[in-house]
Amino acid sequence: MKISDAISNIKNYHHGYDSTGKKINDEQTRDQILYGNAEQKCTGIITTIFASIDVIRQAHELGANLIIVHEALFWNHGDHQGWLEETKNHTYRMKKNLLNDYGIVVWRNHDYVHSGIPLEDGSYTDGIFYGFAKEMGWENYASKKANSLTKFEIPEIRAKNLAKKMIQCLNLKGGRIIGNPEAKIRRIEIPFHIFGNANDEIIKMDTDKVDALLAMELVDFSINEYVRDSSMLGKNKVIIALGHFNMEEPGMKYMATYIPAALNEDIPCYFVQSGDTFHYVY
Repeated sequence: MKISDAISNIKNYHHGYDSTGKKINDEQTRDQILYGNAEQKCTGIITTIFASIDVIRQAHELGANLIIVHEALFWNHGDHQGWLEETKNHTYRMKKNLLNDYGIVVWRNHDYVHSGIPLEDGSYTDGIFYGFAKEMGWENYASKKANSLTKFEIPEIRAKNLAKKMIQCLNLKGGRIIGNPEAKIRRIEIPFHIFGNANDEIIKMDTDKVDALLAMELVDFSINEYVRDSSMLGKNKVIIALGHFNMEEPGMKYMATYIPAALNEDIPCYFVQSGDTFHYVY
């Protein structure tokens, strides 16, 4: 099977419609071949959140020439390379050379996996957050009010113990807690990206009585300080911050389990963890 055919089959496995109900447009989607020649035979597949240098090396060691990522390859939204070519960026050139030497293709699966993977009852759910829920053992704790697995009501647990469980389940080096580590947590939500204005998240946290946000991005001047103030007033409000890639990578781990069914052909498929973005100094 050619790599291009494998990609087509994987696309077809997903729901293929965006949050507005429109069919994903293959001309406009983020899910493009980011690097390499997709007309070659597929020798093996790696799934990962980000094709780091170490992931590329491991793909070669495993004999895989297709890396399926969730995020961009060259460190910018849209994966534009012109600016890196123009400035003759050394890291960019070395990464390209590595991909060329190994004959590796990198394909981004972002919009398709978020559009939904099929469940046994015939419905679809966001594949990234389903993988996260599976890894945490929270499939049965998902709120019925949420369209995707981003809201949970779990058995009561202290914030610090929840953070420790997440670090263990996701194979991470550490994490951050904003608020009282001893807070009792039941109601959890994974918010959308918080790049600045967090008014909506603050309102939801208050009105929906959310105990913990599992945030992918944060800024100090908005919801962080709201949670700190709430905690100082004795409220069960915390943020557990592990990082964007760390939170979404379980979905790419789960992807490796259903790709064989999507391909209907015996092609080796492996998950390679990109690894914790952070080093922690105490």
